[in-house]
Amino acid sequence: MFEGAKRRGMSFAREKEQYNKINVMNTLELTEPEMPATKPATRSKDVKDVVVLPYGLLGFERVKNYCLLTKAEEAPFLWFQMLQDPKHSFLVVPPGAAIPDYQPDLDNQDVEFLELEDPSDAFILNIVTLRSGGQATINLKGPIVINRRTWIGKQVIPVNAAQYPTRHPLPVS
Repeated sequence: MFEGAKRRGMSFAREKEQYNKINVMNTLELTEPEMPATKPATRSKDVKDVVVLPYGLLGFERVKNYCLLTKAEEAPFLWFQMLQDPKHSFLVVPPGAAIPDYQPDLDNQDVEFLELEDPSDAFILNIVTLRSGGQATINLKGPIVINRRTWIGKQVIPVNAAQYPTRHPLPVS
């Protein structure tokens, strides 16, 4: 159905009557992750490179505009940098790079808000927290979902969030 993609429960919940009749869109795990174009670790003022989160992130609701920065030596990790204050960034990672079987189910309201027409439209990032002693964790309960076509995003709580922790240990090497 999708070239380069592995089917992972790819259905809109109109086809599934689960989760107490909540409409759900299962996400698609790409075998070769396609990311929206990102910038090298320099800031771009080009509007087409701005990820807009109309509701912000939890604890940072007033910050709406971000850009994704990459450094080849830090792959698969990315920096989700605040445009209003470029000194502040979140370390993020596409979940497939760290947790191969991660599959958050999106509520139909989130699917509609993000205008996701197909699971492959969703680019998912999870926030990484570096803790003392070199320990790193990844938040699987609150992924950032970005529409690859529009660059509009939202931090969501998946319908199946109960099966995921907020502090999943991330192997650091």
